Amino acid sequence: MIILAATPIGNLGDASTRLREALGTATVIASEDTRVTQRLLAALGIDNRPRLIALHEHNERQKAAELVELARDDDLLVLSDAGMPTVSDPGFPLVAAAAAAGVVVTVIPGPSAVVTALAVSGLPTDRFAFEGFLPRKAGERGRRLAELAGDRRTLVFFEGPSRVAASLEALAEAFGADRPAAVCRELTKLHEEVRRGPLGELAAWAADGVRGEIVIVVGGAGDVVVDADAALERVLGLAASGTRLKDAASLVAAETGLGKRELYEAALASRDGR
Repeated sequence: MIILAATPIGNLGDASTRLREALGTATVIASEDTRVTQRLLAALGIDNRPRLIALHEHNERQKAAELVELARDDDLLVLSDAGMPTVSDPGFPLVAAAAAAGVVVTVIPGPSAVVTALAVSGLPTDRFAFEGFLPRKAGERGRRLAELAGDRRTLVFFEGPSRVAASLEALAEAFGADRPAAVCRELTKLHEEVRRGPLGELAAWAADGVRGEIVIVVGGAGDVVVDADAALERVLGLAASGTRLKDAASLVAAETGLGKRELYEAALASRDGR
């Protein structure tokens, strides 16, 4: 059997009784970083010394079949460095392989940065989507955000401290500077901070640098009436960030209810100086 176990995302007090019991009795643990697992065992005062197998983004596809076969005979505890395995962390190829092979997969639920940030963001929680990390390259990031700009669900992103300012600036450009959002920093840790406001303000705040682990939560697209001039500016802005002009016109048409063809032709005329 494979046991996916959520580990604390910051505060060790969030380690559940079930997690402690599993760590104390496990004979084999597959973990994202075996050194982190050793430190977790020590911090929780668990003197068990299981066999540790590294399972990370660089080897998980190659290891999946081997670990599935191991799990036929022994319970295999699977950990990421923090939070739930498979959620923007290693584990999905292993679970998929186990399901295909008929090996039982179960879970020890626990902390998750995604739902923790969503809960404290002050933004709607009835419908949301987790988008993981945005692409590093500006063009790819712009195209991804252009696809998401009209999504009415609350959106959740992970981000590193060195990239959060650029990502917030890109979000403000793609979604509009007035779109409500929250930047959740160091969740459950001593210096936890949740900063809420429009994307434009948050981008300006982050320009001076932000430390720690970051989750960005952004409100969904609302039923805002946009005039034709503002819609045209948005099409041109999306095109400037790397989105094909036809795709940009389609996205803005979906957001505003304006005609796709009219937006495209107006953008062409504006770009050509007509």
